[in-house]
Amino acid sequence: MNGTAHMAAGAAAGFITANSMGSNLSMTAVLVTVGGISGLMPDMDIDGKLSNKVTFSPKMIRAVAQVIGLLMMVYSFLEEHGREQWIGIGYGIGILLLSAVITQRRMLTFTGIGVTAAGWHLNETWLWLLGIYIVIASFVSHRSYTHSLLGMIFFGFIAKYFESSLKIEGIFEACMLGYASHLAGDMKFLPFNRRGVKLFLPFTSKEI
Repeated sequence: MNGTAHMAAGAAAGFITANSMGSNLSMTAVLVTVGGISGLMPDMDIDGKLSNKVTFSPKMIRAVAQVIGLLMMVYSFLEEHGREQWIGIGYGIGILLLSAVITQRRMLTFTGIGVTAAGWHLNETWLWLLGIYIVIASFVSHRSYTHSLLGMIFFGFIAKYFESSLKIEGIFEACMLGYASHLAGDMKFLPFNRRGVKLFLPFTSKEI
């Protein structure tokens, strides 16, 4: 299934949740939105449709890193002395070297680290858990762990704390149904899917 279909299925899951709870119009809109976003989350992995949408431009990050590295080297040379001077220059060189290897794949990692840091700063458990989810997704292949029951369970913790933070009944259910709709939509039983999902990783890599 493509991204639009996954989002539509997730939104439908959110609507079903809202309808089952008798939510008003505004809460229905919230649950539909949450369900639609959750329906896209498994594609946060490498080569997934969503991962390329949430990362910053590699060229922009590379340029910022290079400027920071150069400024650190200049500052250390002019303002520091002895061991501290060389440590500062070394850090600057390290940042310059890092900027040379920044790829789109690693941008997802940096984005996840940023989300995690924001979650810690704001004291929002769901946000730093989401950051960890993104970091992990940046190291796994497409249709693997984010498309498994293990990934869904991890996302369940994010959804639980997200509902607790917003204090809106039905958030957890909309998130989980939206996520589950994505896994179902990528399974082999649908005729347009040549590949399935490895639902029971790490116990078996058989596609379903």
